[in-house]
Amino acid sequence: MNHIDWKIEVEKRKDSFLNDTQGLLQIRSVLDEGNATKNAPFGPDIAAALEYMLSLGEDAGMAVKNVDGYAGHIEMGAGEELIAVLGHLDVVPEGDGWTVDPYGGEIKDGKIFARGAIDDKGPTMAAWYGMKIIKELNLPLSKRVRLILGTDEESQWRCVDHYFKHEEMPAAGFAPDADFPIIHAEKGMMNVTMKQEVVTKEEESEAVLHSFQSGLRLNMVPDRAEAHLITAEKWEDRFQDFLNENHLTGGIEEEGDMQRFYLTGKSAHGSTPEFGVNAGFMLASFLSQLSLDHQGLSFLHFIKEHLMDSSGDKLGIKVEDEVSGMLTVNPGVFNYHKEDGGSLGLNIRYPVTHSGNTVMEILGKLAEREGFTIDVTKHTTPHFVDEQHTVVQTLKKVYEEQTGHSGKPIAIGGGTYARSLEAGVAFGALFPGREDVAHQKDEYMFLEDLFSAAAIYAEAIYELAK
Repeated sequence: MNHIDWKIEVEKRKDSFLNDTQGLLQIRSVLDEGNATKNAPFGPDIAAALEYMLSLGEDAGMAVKNVDGYAGHIEMGAGEELIAVLGHLDVVPEGDGWTVDPYGGEIKDGKIFARGAIDDKGPTMAAWYGMKIIKELNLPLSKRVRLILGTDEESQWRCVDHYFKHEEMPAAGFAPDADFPIIHAEKGMMNVTMKQEVVTKEEESEAVLHSFQSGLRLNMVPDRAEAHLITAEKWEDRFQDFLNENHLTGGIEEEGDMQRFYLTGKSAHGSTPEFGVNAGFMLASFLSQLSLDHQGLSFLHFIKEHLMDSSGDKLGIKVEDEVSGMLTVNPGVFNYHKEDGGSLGLNIRYPVTHSGNTVMEILGKLAEREGFTIDVTKHTTPHFVDEQHTVVQTLKKVYEEQTGHSGKPIAIGGGTYARSLEAGVAFGALFPGREDVAHQKDEYMFLEDLFSAAAIYAEAIYELAK
């Protein structure tokens, strides 16, 4: 067989590739359970994104299947063995502060902008074009290839859970939802809710913390926080000094007998909380200096004393290993109301050789001491595929040949669909040295990277399935 120049094959299809990508990015596929139906369990927009992809598969003459609206697949090839690529079509909410339409798919300065551009619609579309190229070139395959399309990755992974209850487990595969070169180790992940026990004792104080709110998702660093205080005191100057010192924006507004304090931080992905500025931390840090009621102050002090450190050191759970590095903690959701007390949502990612049960034991003891109860709402154990595995070695070879860079496998704190496969790794599409703008405002992907990823995926799929 003549040598195939995968990059040229992508170049030939550039216009339709961009057009199809824009079409997908223009669907606001955010979880919407309020409008869920039997065939659209995560809301109509997510269902529309799934149908959009399946219709592309159908138009290309491939077999498609919608698995009860939870997930779907596009399949080509023939044979006993199944190779899978797992992408997801849901996105996190857009948040504030965009300078472009978050669902416009606008192209400028060599980038395509939209929520989902890099996480994970752009990379999923690149993988789809990889399959399409193989099909259009009529290349012989000895295995079947499936692009599996998930729709609840950003929330609870109910999509792949449901999918694999009804569909076969692939022999091997990859998820285009992380970084190049290859991710063969993913940390254990735990979502934990800590709930403050309500204290009834009343006492004199200059102010009462009426409510405190920050954060939407456990896997995002919260970029906004607000609190309502019942107080007659004037705090404007002191708060403004605090904002200036910390290079933050915010303010105080009078609302009846209450004052609303608000400030803006910087969002980041929950697997790398050190890259964000947690608005909940910053507001708690200021308010904890005031003379407040006992319950409100206990809530704020717990945040200040135990959570303002992404390594888990102040919670007593700091740990690291050689394969996957340090444990990280992202307190992503803060809620407090004086009638109900407070609750804190933590996203903890621990090293692959460590035990989640140990983390829980330590946290449980601390919670009890501090007047909190604890509940693990989700726990995913670590995922690890040996470097010598065929899938790792094949992807490494393709990546190195196409880029000229080392394909040595790495470990991450993020969780990808790779861990729902017995022999799955994450493979791109963020290239080394590129800023990770997933979950941030003005999310984008470089067009050059989108095209390069498609060429890499085309060859990788072919090598795994030929």
